[in-house]
Amino acid sequence: MYRSRPKGPLHKDILDFLSSIGDDDEVFLYDLLGSQAHVLMLHDIGLLVHDETKAILTTLDQLKHQPELLDKQNAEDIHEAIESTLIKQIGMEIGGKMQIGRSRNDQVILDILMKVRDDANTICDSLVRIMQSLLEKADENVNTVMPLYTHLRQAQIGSYSHFMVSYVDSLFRDMERLYACYGRINRSPLGAGAVGGSRIMLDRVKTSKLLGFGSMIENSIDATSSRDVIIEYASNLALIMLTLSRMAEDFIIWSSDEFAFIEISDEYSSSSSSMPQKKNPDPLELLRGKSGQVLGDLFAMTSIIKSIPSGYSRDLQELKPCIWRIASTTNESLKVLTYVVKTITVNKGRMSEASNNSYALSFDIAELLSLKYGIAFRTAHKIMGLLVQRAAVRNKRPLRMVSKEDVHEVLEKTGCIVNAEEVLNDIKGMTPNLSISSRQSVGSPNPKQVQDRVKLLRARALKYNERISARKNSVHEAFQMLAQLVKKYSGNDVGGIN
Repeated sequence: MYRSRPKGPLHKDILDFLSSIGDDDEVFLYDLLGSQAHVLMLHDIGLLVHDETKAILTTLDQLKHQPELLDKQNAEDIHEAIESTLIKQIGMEIGGKMQIGRSRNDQVILDILMKVRDDANTICDSLVRIMQSLLEKADENVNTVMPLYTHLRQAQIGSYSHFMVSYVDSLFRDMERLYACYGRINRSPLGAGAVGGSRIMLDRVKTSKLLGFGSMIENSIDATSSRDVIIEYASNLALIMLTLSRMAEDFIIWSSDEFAFIEISDEYSSSSSSMPQKKNPDPLELLRGKSGQVLGDLFAMTSIIKSIPSGYSRDLQELKPCIWRIASTTNESLKVLTYVVKTITVNKGRMSEASNNSYALSFDIAELLSLKYGIAFRTAHKIMGLLVQRAAVRNKRPLRMVSKEDVHEVLEKTGCIVNAEEVLNDIKGMTPNLSISSRQSVGSPNPKQVQDRVKLLRARALKYNERISARKNSVHEAFQMLAQLVKKYSGNDVGGIN
């Protein structure tokens, strides 16, 4: 339909190569809404009479409710398919007027931004839900001690609750980035035309409001050819996937037979085809793999963008499947991990055993010795290192089982004049619960601090939930207004996207 200069139809193989019709199913409804808003604006500025407006809006409404009527044959994309179907049904004289003042170029980015806007709100909703699930687990496990790790080696004693809060803090940063990005997404490009606008005084403000946008992208070149906001959006989702992948890895390790700190619900585990005893964390492993796919799609998007000149180029078409995959994968992963978090069984006894037998108490004891006896921390560090060496060579005995003679010899070796019996009592008296309750620095696993943090984060999550709902309602109300105006002309009940 667009072939005004070239002679004859496109070769079938070239059409297949050019076509994005399969990827465009994701934006079919958005393109209809954009067309409705554009047509209403054209009527308001006097370029369409009432009967023309009614005919176009009625046909677009029919396509919305009967998408099977859409003629996709020989169409390069959804925009051409909708326009050509419209013209076939109501004729070129009326249907051919719908596109005046508009280009496929501003349509493409309009549809993408409308979908991305809705997907961003959906993903924000999913982020709130997983954070609320993590905070619920944190609240239940404030005193559930467990080793904390660096280099996958036991480092200090912490709590399961403290771990859950660490994920929430990370996810909140992911939320804040996506939430801020929404403001840049929510700007209308409609009316920018192909690249240089129109001689018609289009009411871009009206179409922007009808489609629920907060403002518009003013410069016509920027509006049709820039994709930095889409890259920012995809980058934000990739960061979410990195956070989820790290969480999944922790849960996989902790649920292994060797750790046995947690148990993944049977409902979210797979079995082996040959080994009857196996209970595999396959959803978590797939999540790790899908995070790699998201990073691959992000890299593909940046590679496509890097050498494109200003003004629309067809290369940009290849961004769409990447955007759709990144969004669907991120939202599915958030849902899956939320299910897993909610149903995890925490093996408090195993965590307590690991903590009681861990040399991770050494740091707490070293700090205690330094503060209590006024010795240099490096000296206390040396004392504890030597005592751990002695305990480790004796079948990895816990620190509380070192002897008074061991302590006395180590103190002599380090030149530290401190009562060995008192130091031994300090070592034996240091329990995992005392370890975390004695922490004073802000952000530590001290139970009181963790409880306060959980309370604060719950309030923040609730506030974000309210703000996200307000954003969704704003778009919904705009679509309702659009629907009412369409109904006024077409006489049909036309709604927005639910």
